[in-house]
Amino acid sequence: MAKYTIGVDFGTLSARALVAEVGTGRELADATMNYPHGVMDEYLPTGERLKPDWALQHPQDYLDCLNYVIPEAMKQAGVSPEDVIGVGIDFTACTVVAVDAAGTPLCMKDEYAHNPHAWIKLWKHHAAQDEANRLNRIAEERGEEFLARYGGKISSEWMVPKIWQVLNEDPALYDAVDRFMEAGDWVVMQLTGVEARNACMAGYKAMWSKAQGYPSRDFFRALDPRLENLVEDKLSTHIYPIGAKAGEITPQGAKITGLLPGTAVAVANVDAHVSLPATGSTQAGRMLMIMGTSTCDIIVSDEEHTVPGMCGVVEDGVVQGLLGYEAGQSCVGDHFNWFVDHCVPEEYAQAAREKGQNLHVYLTEKAEKLKPGESGLIALDWWNGNRSVLVDVDLTGMMLGMTLTTKPEEMYRALIEATAYGARVIMDNFEQSGVHIGTLIACGGIAKKNPFLMQVYADVMNREIQVVRSTQAPALGSAMFGAVAAGRGKGGYDDIAEAAAEMGGVEEKQYTPIPENVAVYQKLYEEYLRLHDYFGRGANDVMKRLKAIKENQRG
Repeated sequence: MAKYTIGVDFGTLSARALVAEVGTGRELADATMNYPHGVMDEYLPTGERLKPDWALQHPQDYLDCLNYVIPEAMKQAGVSPEDVIGVGIDFTACTVVAVDAAGTPLCMKDEYAHNPHAWIKLWKHHAAQDEANRLNRIAEERGEEFLARYGGKISSEWMVPKIWQVLNEDPALYDAVDRFMEAGDWVVMQLTGVEARNACMAGYKAMWSKAQGYPSRDFFRALDPRLENLVEDKLSTHIYPIGAKAGEITPQGAKITGLLPGTAVAVANVDAHVSLPATGSTQAGRMLMIMGTSTCDIIVSDEEHTVPGMCGVVEDGVVQGLLGYEAGQSCVGDHFNWFVDHCVPEEYAQAAREKGQNLHVYLTEKAEKLKPGESGLIALDWWNGNRSVLVDVDLTGMMLGMTLTTKPEEMYRALIEATAYGARVIMDNFEQSGVHIGTLIACGGIAKKNPFLMQVYADVMNREIQVVRSTQAPALGSAMFGAVAAGRGKGGYDDIAEAAAEMGGVEEKQYTPIPENVAVYQKLYEEYLRLHDYFGRGANDVMKRLKAIKENQRG
C-alpha cells in the first residue's frame, strides 16, 4: 500500500500543505491559507502604531493555518492519516518568537499584547539595523573568525541583531523572555512537545557552526555585558542536524493537524534551503534560485571559500556532507506587486479585466513585445534593501531614464530586468570567489508562471536555466525530509539524497540564452553595475540621507 508524506511551507503571507507519495514524488493535493493578520508593518492588532522598518506577525496565524491546510490537503488527496508516515516543516527565516518558560509567545499574554517587542519579528523586520551595524563593527575590530562565514556582515534580518534590539529598547521585556526561538522550531514544538532547534536556521541566522558552536561569551560581552550569557540563558546549545527526527505528533499536535499521534516530524528547515532536494539531486555545483516575494539563492559545494556579501556558508546546512552557501535578493515578487498596486493607471486595470487577466499577466504580455533596451530605462532592485552582496537594508529603489513618454509596461519590464541584474551580481560574485556553479535552476511561483521573466534571466545571466518540476518546491522538500525523519523502517528513506532521487526532478524544458539579447543585456548590465557601486558602496549615500529625513519627519 502506498505511503504518503506531508510538507508544510510557511511563507511570508501564507502557509501551504502538500501531500506527496513516497517513492514517486507524485503530488496528490495541496491547500493554502493566508495568515489572517498578514504582515503587521503599520499597526499592532491592539492599535499601536509601529515605527518604520518593523514587520511583525501573529503566532496564532501559524496554528490556525496548520489546523486548516493539513486536513484540507489530506481531504482533497483522499489520504487517510494511517497512511501518512511523516511531516516536515519549513519557514521563512529569521523569524523570531519570544516565549515564556512554557513556550507561550509573550504577545499571547494580556500583559504584553500592547508591546511591539512581544510580537513575532518577521524575517523582513529591518528595525535592528543599528544593532547589526554595531555587531559588524565590533566583530571586525576583534578579528572574529565567524564573520568571514557570512561574507563579512551579519544582517539586521538575523537573530542576534533582533534580540539585541529588544534588549536595547525594552530591557524589562528582554528579562521576561525565557528564550528566543525561530518560528519554524516553535511550530515543530507545538506538534511534538519537543524543542528541537535545527542546524540550518542556527547556522545561517544565529552565527552557529558545527565545528565551533556560537561565538564566544567574550564576544557577546563585547557587544553588551548584558548579552554575555545570551546563548545559555535565551537560546540553546542543543542543535539538531537537518533530516533528523524532532519527535512525533502528540495528542495536542493531532488535534491541530488531524494526523495520528506517533507520526514522525522532522526538525524544521528554512524554506529556501529545504527546496534543493526538489530539483532531484543534492550534488555539488548546483545553484538554486527560489523565487517568490524575495529570492534566496542556495549553492552546494564540496569546497569552502570566503565570498564577500554572502548570507553564509554552513557545513551540512543544506545537505549532509556538503557546504551550503546562501545569498539572495530582498525584493522580487514584492517588487512587482508594489508596481501593480501603486503605479498602474485604471485604463490598464480595465483592459486587464476585459481580457480576464490579472495585471501581472497583462503587463507581462505588453512588456514582452519590447526589445531589450528599447525603453531606455534601468532600475536598481533595492525596494526592500539589498541582501546580497551589499548587505544593506538602508538602500532603496531607483529607476533611471524615464521621460514623458515612458509607459507602465516599460517600467514593469525594467523592474524585471533589475532583479535579473541583481541575480547575476550574486552569481558572478560566487564564481569570482572560487565557488563553481555548473547548473542553474529556478523554482517558485514566478519561475513556473512567468516564462518571459525566466527568458530575461537566461539572457541577462547568459546561462541555461532549468526549472524544478514541482509547483511547490519548498513544501515538496519538506515532505521529503518528513519521509527521512520517518526512516526506511516506516516506508521512508535513510537520507535526503535517496528521497531527492526518487521524488524530485526538473522540467524537460529549459531556458536558453538568445545571443542578440545577451549582447544588449551585457551593455545594460555594465550600466547597472556602475549604478550599483555608485549608490551602494558609499560614493553617494543619498538613499540613506533621504531615509533619515523621512524617519525624522515621521517621528
